[in-house]
Amino acid sequence: MAHDNTQPKASFDPLERWNDALTALQLLQLDPFGFGGVCLRAPHGPVRERWLQALAGLGIGLVKVPGSVDSERLLGGIDLAHTLQTGQLHSQAGLLQQADQGLVCLPMAERLSPALIAPLVQALEQGQVPPTRHSAALTPTRFGVVALDESLTDEPGVGAALAERLGVWLDLHELSPSDIHAAWQDNSESEGLQIRLSPGALARAREQLPQVQASNEHMQALCAAAWGLGIGSLRVPSLALRVACGHAALNGRSTLDADDLGFAARCVLAPRATQWPAEPSAQEAEPAPQEDATPPPESPEPPENSCEAPENDAEKDKDPDTAPPPEQNTEPSAEDLQEMMVAAALASLPPHMLDALMTRQGAASHNTSGRSGQTRAGSQRGRPLPPRPGRPGGQARLHVLATLRAAAPKQRLRQTHSTGRVAIRAEDFHIQRYQQRASSCLILALDASGSTALQRLAEAKGAVELLLQQSYARRDSVCIVAFRGAQAQLLLPMTRSLVRAKRGMTGLPGGGGTPLALALKMAHEQAAQLQRQGVTPILVVLSDGRANVTLQGLGGRAQAQLDAQSWGQQWRASGHRALWIDTSMHPDAQAQQLATTMGASYLPMPQVQSQRMAHAIERVRNPCA
Repeated sequence: MAHDNTQPKASFDPLERWNDALTALQLLQLDPFGFGGVCLRAPHGPVRERWLQALAGLGIGLVKVPGSVDSERLLGGIDLAHTLQTGQLHSQAGLLQQADQGLVCLPMAERLSPALIAPLVQALEQGQVPPTRHSAALTPTRFGVVALDESLTDEPGVGAALAERLGVWLDLHELSPSDIHAAWQDNSESEGLQIRLSPGALARAREQLPQVQASNEHMQALCAAAWGLGIGSLRVPSLALRVACGHAALNGRSTLDADDLGFAARCVLAPRATQWPAEPSAQEAEPAPQEDATPPPESPEPPENSCEAPENDAEKDKDPDTAPPPEQNTEPSAEDLQEMMVAAALASLPPHMLDALMTRQGAASHNTSGRSGQTRAGSQRGRPLPPRPGRPGGQARLHVLATLRAAAPKQRLRQTHSTGRVAIRAEDFHIQRYQQRASSCLILALDASGSTALQRLAEAKGAVELLLQQSYARRDSVCIVAFRGAQAQLLLPMTRSLVRAKRGMTGLPGGGGTPLALALKMAHEQAAQLQRQGVTPILVVLSDGRANVTLQGLGGRAQAQLDAQSWGQQWRASGHRALWIDTSMHPDAQAQQLATTMGASYLPMPQVQSQRMAHAIERVRNPCA
């Protein structure tokens, strides 16, 4: 299966995406906790509300877990209000216990702290609530999870530990109410929505589910398709197989077919894809020579694969020309199933996702440690984190509510006589914590030489203006390094001013040699200066990679390439993230080799488009989006 890496294309069908979302609801009704659950990425709006309305109408127990819940409310523990009111210790069942045989809904799941995700994932994996300090007994519970991801494009999504265990991933960002109106009006019951299975249909589907058979070819194809899409976890093919079996049971089938595997590819494999499937090698692409399966006429023995011997000699003496043709095997092979699933997965990707796969493929192949907007713990400002035990003082502030909550269960032991005051000890102190996000700066190394000037330079300027608008909204910075002739110049120091950037780029001329090594050296120096200021640098190189000017400003293509390779290695040693956009008309291995040396993602773009370039750079800036 060959793919054109320079011009990837995909067809995105909104109606198919909405139908898959409704089918996921029926799978939740059929098998609430068999495949983990659903991760729904969608903003607030009528599309998500209609999906949640259908979820509430399934008749399954649904327990909402807000992001502000504490561990005792989640896992069970002391009922603090009742304990303070009566003066006696009272326990309460946790939200996970209440969701047994039902679903747990996580609004704003991307904001859940790791302290809450860890016990939730443990309970989802083991089927029992982990013990707490107030209860050492294990409470069996089985539930599915519906995680609502409301993150923006520049924010990280649901935690990897939780998202990996949710079988179906849905992304409704690209859908609008007009897209789903036709599918919604197809049903006449329940205000145009009839998703809930009837009791009889549900009983038949649940009876059919354990009987669905999957062959070795199906399992091999699932694993091979997952590997080709860059999915390294074995849990994902297992979840895909479970989802495919559930889809077959919904349609009354006892064996998997192409529709079941296609649904699993679209909803389980495609959203997790991290790379574009590689082209097969020349040896794999060559069809195997077909051997002549006709036995020699003088051989009286039946062929090896024959299940039964001829019944009599008369059948042996039949004319082979009048004998019926051998029955051909119409079952698809594992390779055919793999190709079908990969094609279904790629066809379901939304716009700009193919470029994201290519940039992720480059980022995943190199161990770069630079991240956009690195987070750090603080005690003064930022996003609030759960309080932790500690002594207040300096910049650490006392968390009054958490301190009182820790001291309340011990009052009867501490008070020898009634004083009406709360006895607080140093061991009860809890301090406030906040998470601060460091700002980032995008360093654009813009090739203005004669090989890339002309029309591509104008498109690059348009992409820079789009990025500056986005950076201004996030309060991030942009720095531009232009190189042409025999020098590289700092065209624009770190700034957030869109007007200043436009003014600086207006008079940018084009033409001359390509001093690529000087540009990488200047970018490295700017990154070191930004890092000392606490800013995360990200480098984006827009060039064809054909360096022909050395560090001394002299001509010489061989030495210029060696200098560029040397500074590329220094950038990789710094550990910062980078992206190389190849703007040459005919991309070759030279620019890709330089990107590999730098540890950068590589994206060929012969026909430069400012909007597409801005999306690719934004993907590298926010790899979690």
